[in-house]
Parts: sequence; structure tokens; C-alpha cells
Amino acid sequence: MTITVMGSGTQTLIQDLGRPGFAAVGVSRSGAFDRASLQRGNRNLGNRPEAVGLEMLAGGLQLRADADHLICVTGAVGPLAVDGNPVHHEWPAILHSGQILSLGNVVLGMRSYVTVHGGFNVTPVLGSRATDTLSGIGPAPLATADRLAVGSAEGEPVGGEPESRLGTGDLELGVTVGPHTDWFTPSALGALFQSRWMVNTESNRIGIRLDGPLLERSRMDELPSAPCLRGSLQVAANGQPIAFGPDHPVTGGYPVIAVINDADTDLLGQARPGQGIRFHRS
Repeated sequence: MTITVMGSGTQTLIQDLGRPGFAAVGVSRSGAFDRASLQRGNRNLGNRPEAVGLEMLAGGLQLRADADHLICVTGAVGPLAVDGNPVHHEWPAILHSGQILSLGNVVLGMRSYVTVHGGFNVTPVLGSRATDTLSGIGPAPLATADRLAVGSAEGEPVGGEPESRLGTGDLELGVTVGPHTDWFTPSALGALFQSRWMVNTESNRIGIRLDGPLLERSRMDELPSAPCLRGSLQVAANGQPIAFGPDHPVTGGYPVIAVINDADTDLLGQARPGQGIRFHRS
């Protein structure tokens, strides 16, 4: 059984929960940016949490069923229809053979997730089907006319109430300070928590660039390369922080003033250019 890509949308990627355990050879975990949304779609369909889904940035994806399938769309919200008839986000919907699922441009959030009963059947690389945009490991971004194999269904669909944390206001993200707070002036740490940061348009799965006040350093010598985590707030030479996403480099040469709570990095994956972000101590 397959699903055919009629319109690939903007950077539609095959994703699962990533490939842990390869940082020593320079490969980050990668995987879905908003893991909670991917897992929610899989849960609603009765799939395993790690089942493969599609991550779409901004909108424009069209998929045609080549057999009857049950699908679910979670994450960012925008027009969603099957053969022009609206269907609900966050709920399983039937996509009959020959019908086309269309995802319009998102109006809330940034990344949508398409899951199918049985998951997408993709050959693993280093134990995962995730696409890592930094290393180039994993499947290529979807292109029109691609055909996606669908796996065998195991569990029963359960449906469920939407649990999205998306809203229209500023994102509130908890952080743990460090490990390089001694590289910054006391006023820099104050500015991190007191300021409203804006998401820069030059943001991607590697890192979300933030615009705001200068985070002044107290040390100007060169930091030896140090391990980095998803959610690390690395402060570049221009004094502006970059929040590392799932495809981040495993080491970095700039000081990290704080690290975003792991669960809140899912919400970071839904940050839109120009949206405000505020940080608080966890």
C-alpha cells in the first residue's frame, strides 16, 4: 500500500523520534522537531510512538491515497481537507483510495505532522528513519510524484482530545542556566529573562535565531569546543542567542548561557518568524 505525493509543500521531511547514541561520531539525534505532535498523531491512530510520520513546514502538502488509509494531522493549524471537504485537525480521518489530502498554509504554529495508520515504511539509516538536514543522513525531502510505502497496522485507533499547546501570544519557555554563565556579565543573564526575544527569519531545524538585546560577554577569549544539546542557547559573536534544534551540531565553539527544558523544545519547533519568546527559570 502506498501514498503518492501530489504536491510536496515546503520542506516536507520524513521523521521519527531520531537516532540517539551517535554523538561520538558527529551525528545528532535529529528526529521530529515537535515530538509531542508526532507522538500524539501516532497515539490517535494506534501506532507505536516511534512510528514514522511526515513533518511539513508552513503548508502546501498534497497526498493521494492509493488504497484506503486512516490518517491524522497534528501540530501547526491551517486549512485541512480531503477532496475539498474540511476535516478536523488532531482527529483520525479516512482517506479513501484516490482521494487527496490537502494541507493549506498554516495560520497557527509552524510545523504540521501527518501520520498514517501503520506508519510510513522507510529504510532506516543508523537505526532511524529521520531526516537530518545538517548531516544529510536519512531520506531526502519529499518531492512531487514520490510514493510512500505504508506499513502494516498493529494497534487500534483511539482518537482523543487535542492537547496542543499552541497559542497566538508569546511562547513561554523554561530554561536551566549554564553551563557557561561565567562567560557573561550579570546584566546579560538579567536581559535573557527580562527581554522579549523575536524569532529571526533565518531559522531552521539546526537552530532558531533570536533577535533582542546584546548579551554582553565578560570573557573574550576563545571557548574550546564543547558538547551541545538540543535546546542549548548558544550566544554567537554578535551577542544574539541561537536555540539549537534537533539537527544541531554535536559540539559548539560559542558559550551557552542556558539550556531550554527538553519538553519546551517541542514548542520551540512551532515558533514562527516574528513571534515573541520569553524565558523563565525552570
